[in-house]
Amino acid sequence: QAQLVESGGGLVQAGGSLRLSCAASGRTFSSYAMGWFRQAPGKEREFVASITWTYGTTYYADPVKGRFTISRDNAKKTVYLQMNSLKPEDTAVYYCAQCRTTIASTCPSAPIGSWGQGTQVTVSS
Repeated sequence: QAQLVESGGGLVQAGGSLRLSCAASGRTFSSYAMGWFRQAPGKEREFVASITWTYGTTYYADPVKGRFTISRDNAKKTVYLQMNSLKPEDTAVYYCAQCRTTIASTCPSAPIGSWGQGTQVTVSS
């Protein structure tokens, strides 16, 4: 099982930027996709973005398209989420996950192999 550790959350004003990192270790299964999910207070966890290790194929949820960019560094086994033009509604705990699929676009509904502990992102208006 993979171990995932997120970092990079914090407090930012609306319109600002943050970059989240997710460092993977253990049984990372390089054929699986990696995803970012988020959970706001009182809401269900929702998919944000995903990427495959092999080809770097990406997939995004509609609310973040054009503002967020997911990327990966295979040598460091690290996945990043660059978040620009942040809005108050982006406030949530962000989780990194190993999606048990080789296709980025199916990450939202795929079984999850491992979750990170989460990192808080707060966007003030």
